[in-house]
Amino acid sequence: MRETNTWFWFIIAGIVIFVLGGLHMMTVHMNAILGIFNPAHGDAVAWENVSWRGGNLFFTGTYIFLLAAVLYHGFFGLRTILFELGFSLRGQQFITNFLWCAGIVLFVIGTYAAIAARAIGKAL
Repeated sequence: MRETNTWFWFIIAGIVIFVLGGLHMMTVHMNAILGIFNPAHGDAVAWENVSWRGGNLFFTGTYIFLLAAVLYHGFFGLRTILFELGFSLRGQQFITNFLWCAGIVLFVIGTYAAIAARAIGKAL
């Protein structure tokens, strides 16, 4: 049952990546159509547009949510691949704990960066 639960969240994380990755693609690469996310007009990666999106609470929240989904999806997939190598139960437990710790550290760093970008975007 435990593996079914983790597989369910793996699928949900994939759907979140698909939706938020699509939003990213539309925002950055289709700015002629969706100029609403680029209030300074022009290029989507112009500093004025990037700082506006960085200071916007919606984008900060989606960055953090996307980061969590990508880390979970990627590390669960890596864990599954590593388990196929035939590690012992103890080795599998070590891999699981290591990936959880690495994921939490990376999530904290990424969340800090998103919040710092929001502070910089709001200050401008």
